[in-house]
Amino acid sequence: MTGEPRTVGVEEELLLLTPQGSPAPRAREVLETAAPGDGPLEHEFMEEQLETATPPVRTLADLADALRAGRAGAQDAAGAHDARVAALATSPVAFTGTTVSRVRYLKARSHFGITAWEQLTNGCHVHVAVADDDEGVAVIDRIGPWLAPLLALSANSPFWQGGATGYESFRSQVWSRWPTAGPTRVFGSAAAYHQAVETLVATGTILDEAMVYFDARLSARYPTVELRVADVCLDVDSAVLLAALARALVETAARAAAAGEPPPDAPPELLRTAHWRAGRSGLDGDLLDPATWRPAPAHDVVGALVAHVRDALSDAGDLQDVTDLLGALWSRGNGAARQRAWAAASEGDLAAVALRAADGLLAG
Repeated sequence: MTGEPRTVGVEEELLLLTPQGSPAPRAREVLETAAPGDGPLEHEFMEEQLETATPPVRTLADLADALRAGRAGAQDAAGAHDARVAALATSPVAFTGTTVSRVRYLKARSHFGITAWEQLTNGCHVHVAVADDDEGVAVIDRIGPWLAPLLALSANSPFWQGGATGYESFRSQVWSRWPTAGPTRVFGSAAAYHQAVETLVATGTILDEAMVYFDARLSARYPTVELRVADVCLDVDSAVLLAALARALVETAARAAAAGEPPPDAPPELLRTAHWRAGRSGLDGDLLDPATWRPAPAHDVVGALVAHVRDALSDAGDLQDVTDLLGALWSRGNGAARQRAWAAASEGDLAAVALRAADGLLAG
C-alpha cells in the first residue's frame, strides 16, 4: 500500500416503496429513465430494490458525501415513477417479491425455491483496498471474529412480512439460507482460497463464482476485500461508521499478517454462533467476546473492537470521528431500535415505519 489510508467504497442496497409504504416493483422503469446525475444505479435480485455504489475514497468526509449523493440520486430517479427509497434491510410491510427478469436471476429463482423467492433483503457491502490476493486472503483469515459486532452495529431489520421477528437483523437470518453464506475457515493462501471457490462452483450447487457469499471475500471486480456481513444502514452516519471500522479491521489484519502473527483460533461454528447472536440481539443484549467466546455486554464487545483497531483508526485520522459516531449511535440506537420505536409510536403501523425511514434517507 502507499502509506496513505486504504481506499474504501460502499455498495448499498435500497428498498423501493410506493407512496403508501409497500415495496414497489419499479426498478426496471427507474433504471430505464435514470439520468447520468442520478449516479451509479444498478439492479439487484428483486424489482423492489436498487443498488448504489460510491467510488473508492480515502477520507470519511468524502465517503459521507458520496453515500448521500448516491441515496439522493436513487431517490430522484425513483421519484420520477411515483416511488420512494428507504434504507431498510427488510420491508416492514408484507410483500411478494418480483424477481428481476434476467436469465441468471430467473435461474436462481427456479433453482433455490423459497430461498430466492423471499430474498428481498438489503445489505451494505464495504470494499477495502488490498495490495493483492495474498494480502486479501491473509486479511480474510484474520477478521472473522470481529464481523459479528459490525452486524450488531448495522442491524436494521426487525420486521418481516408485516410483523415483529424478535431479531434486530432478520435479514441475516434470511440471507443465511444461501448455501455459501456465512463465515469461512482459515485458508492460509490465495491459492487455497481460489481452490475452495472453484470446488464450490464445481459442486453444481451454486450457479457461478458470484454466488460465493462468504461474510468476507475477495471481490471479483475490484482489488478489494469485500465485507458483506452488514445490514444496509438506516442513516448515512451509521454507514460511515461501519466503513471506518471495516477499513481499520482490514489494515489491522494486514499489519498482523505482515508481522508474521498467525490467524486467531476462530472455528467457523463459533463464528456462525457469534453472527447469529449479533443478528438476534444487536446492541440490546450480549454479544460473544472474541477474546473468550463468552457472552459480554454489546457495549464492551464494541469497545474491544475499537481497541483492537485503534492504531489503524488513529493512523488514518479516523479515531475521533469513529468515537463521535459511536457515541451518537449509542445515544439514538441502531436502525432496528429506531424502527421498533417508530412502530410503537405509530401503534404498530409498519407502513408508517417504512415511510419514516424514507423521510430520513439523507439524514445523518
